[in-house]
Amino acid sequence: MRRLFSTLLLMAFLLVGGLASPAGAHPMSTSAVLLDIRDDRVEGEVQLPIDRLAIAVDRDLTPAGVLGEDRSFLKRYTAQHIGATGEDGSSWPVTLGTGSVRTIDGTAHLVYPLTIRPPNGKVTDFRLRYDVIVEELLTHKVIATVRYDFGRGILKTDDAKTLGVLDWDTKSLRVPAGEGSWLKGFATTAQLGIEHVGEGADHLLFLLMLLIPAPLAAAGGRWRAADTRPRRSVVRVVHVVSAFAVGHSLTLALAASGVLHLPSRPVETLIAFSIAVSAAHAIRPLVARGEVLIAAGFGLVHGLAFASLIGDLGLDRGSLVTTLLGFNLGIELTQLLVVTLMMPSLLVLARTSVYPAFRIGVAAVGLVFSASWMLERATLTSGDPFEGIQTWLVGHPLLVAGAVAALAVTARLRYPMPGGPHGDGTTAARTGPANELPLAPTATATTK
Repeated sequence: MRRLFSTLLLMAFLLVGGLASPAGAHPMSTSAVLLDIRDDRVEGEVQLPIDRLAIAVDRDLTPAGVLGEDRSFLKRYTAQHIGATGEDGSSWPVTLGTGSVRTIDGTAHLVYPLTIRPPNGKVTDFRLRYDVIVEELLTHKVIATVRYDFGRGILKTDDAKTLGVLDWDTKSLRVPAGEGSWLKGFATTAQLGIEHVGEGADHLLFLLMLLIPAPLAAAGGRWRAADTRPRRSVVRVVHVVSAFAVGHSLTLALAASGVLHLPSRPVETLIAFSIAVSAAHAIRPLVARGEVLIAAGFGLVHGLAFASLIGDLGLDRGSLVTTLLGFNLGIELTQLLVVTLMMPSLLVLARTSVYPAFRIGVAAVGLVFSASWMLERATLTSGDPFEGIQTWLVGHPLLVAGAVAALAVTARLRYPMPGGPHGDGTTAARTGPANELPLAPTATATTK
């Protein structure tokens, strides 16, 4: 009896395992419809798994064949099973581009570019009808996704919104193409600007290198502590940030509008070089008020890098101005946050004897990082050995700012500036007006 029970249990296990393993090894393929909502049209693509498509059309399809003898038939079949209707009941023409074969999730797919145009040239809410493959396969699923819609703040892959699933029972979906507003797109692009600078170690390091000399004054080719009043330092910081903003805004607008274009690799290499120049200036002044000139000049280069991100979004002309304003706002807010976090500590440190060593040490780190970036971006090295520490520093801004603040407080209490306000430890000589002479000894009058 025990042996019979064991045998039956083993047979059941083998049967279940044999039935379950094919399903796990060969997951059911799915189709996809990806939509990009524009002002006057809807673009996108349809992705059709070739194995499921072959069953639906009852043909023996291969990746080579779908682009060969079956090309015309498959394009005609796909177009007949896609439609769009506006809220007023009007039919929106749907056109398919040239198909291609792409491997998606390990399965060969036939991919068609898709364009839907409303008759009046204004995209609003519409209903998408789609039953490619699902009209024959009851178990097939089609995932419909909006991957770009400026008005709803969907600008990149991470923001993509799933509309729903099309299948045998659901062969149409409502597409909310007119529910957004320019304000939502503006806020999203501002967030993009914040993320781009906040997560970019090179942009942050460039700004930090420009802030370090702000509490000082160049004299005799050296940095010396300046007027102890903070107003002067604040004004210099405003000049630096404003110069950088003007520089990157100019090239950002020109590049984003298509007037100016440079390959990304030289631009990224120049950004690394800008950090090296600003770090060298922080160690020893290259020119009077050099940080303002460096911020303006290399701000032009940083603007080209910012524009590459906007270019990847594929914006409409109508949303370009709003995007530029929002993106710039995000950049400036991030800069102001960096200034707010770091500048008070730098002002306190500048009034201690620790600041020269701190300034040179931080600038030296900037030089090392920039040299590593330049070598990597010029393809002279295969990687950046300091990437781990850079990622950690960028990922913990409050901890970094807190450490600098703690250093500033400690240095202020234990290592105040010796002998006066000058960075070299000397005191300023007391001088009167230029025409004032020392008083001569006065002879005491005597009478006989």
